[in-house]
Amino acid sequence: METHGYNHPESTSNNNFSNGNYRSEKKLAAGILAILLNGFAIHKFYLGYTKEGIIQLALTFVTCGVASIIGIVEGIIYLTMSDEQFDRTYVQNKKGWF
Repeated sequence: METHGYNHPESTSNNNFSNGNYRSEKKLAAGILAILLNGFAIHKFYLGYTKEGIIQLALTFVTCGVASIIGIVEGIIYLTMSDEQFDRTYVQNKKGWF
């Protein structure tokens, strides 16, 4: 049966996890935001963690910027993870901290 440009339902699933060419859409941006704008918790808001972003922002102000080290650490963690692991941990499972 001809599909006229449409994919078969079997092929619409994301097979990138198994073929080794998987690229995370948010990993690089979140990692760079975490390192460059760490105290403002922009990376948390970018990933959809509003509550965690507000907490980190408040901690940064209360500690006069000392808590902004959290963003640097998270940025390094984000960038050193594999793309597949990043998406499973922070996009699908919604792990808010580290």
